[in-house]
Amino acid sequence: MSEALELIGSSAFWVAVLRIATPLILGTLGVLLCERAGVLNLGIEGIMVAGAFTGWLAVYGGLGLWGGVAVAAATGAVFGLLHAGLTVGLALSQHVSGLGITMLATALSYYGYRVGFPKVSTPPTVTPFAEMGALPLPVLAQQTPLTLLALVLVPVLAWFIARTPAGLALRMVGENPQAAEGQGLSVAAVRTGAIVAGSALMGIAGCFLTLAAFNAFFFNMVNGRGWVCVALVVFASWRPGKALVGALLFAFFDALQLRLQQSAGGVVPYQVFLMLPYLLSIAALVLVARRAAYPQALMKPYRKGER
Repeated sequence: MSEALELIGSSAFWVAVLRIATPLILGTLGVLLCERAGVLNLGIEGIMVAGAFTGWLAVYGGLGLWGGVAVAAATGAVFGLLHAGLTVGLALSQHVSGLGITMLATALSYYGYRVGFPKVSTPPTVTPFAEMGALPLPVLAQQTPLTLLALVLVPVLAWFIARTPAGLALRMVGENPQAAEGQGLSVAAVRTGAIVAGSALMGIAGCFLTLAAFNAFFFNMVNGRGWVCVALVVFASWRPGKALVGALLFAFFDALQLRLQQSAGGVVPYQVFLMLPYLLSIAALVLVARRAAYPQALMKPYRKGER
């Protein structure tokens, strides 16, 4: 017990928690933005893969690190625009479109890697973002600028949704698109903008893995983080502040299981520890989800003029 308390009290542990949480924060904010407008985006897993690949490829090709982040965001925005065209423009199933985009984006990324590096046995590397160092808090000082960006985006997005006319339009479209249309708003434009912006955040979440957490692209590196983000939005009741708490909670369990594996010394099968963050997160999700007030128009296609 004392060993566990000592582990949790160390700054190195919380540095790892924040690093693990960063792509989850960015991805969850992206999903939240889409769903607040009434559109489910299950393309996040593939968009994160595509963002990880294109961001890394851009930096490997000579572009700066922030240029790679911009490329990843643009990649996410393009897939978001495709999803918006299918779900908003054509009013197709949001589930089917999202899953199709996940498969398309993942396949294109893996194909691009195979074509670009056909004879490479070890993934080529780039120089990733360095730790910031200059900040007064040790836990933040050992993070990269993308982590700071993720943390800053939480209050910014919360303020945007709750305090701005554009945020009010976003919420109205997600709750009652007929009323939004009656107020002269373009439901299609608001939803498309939210999906594109949210997907851009998903692309940045993916490139964090290749430009900050690691320094290379490899298959299966996203490893289900996109699906975790979809669940975290429900846990957060579609609120950015609670999304941050949920991402940190999952990251806490994940960092804990990694260290428990080391201390167990192989006595307990490692699969038990791998299940730990998911089981605890599912339990937390079950407790919270019953009271979650979801956007009333979520997953409901809307055609202009319909009542």
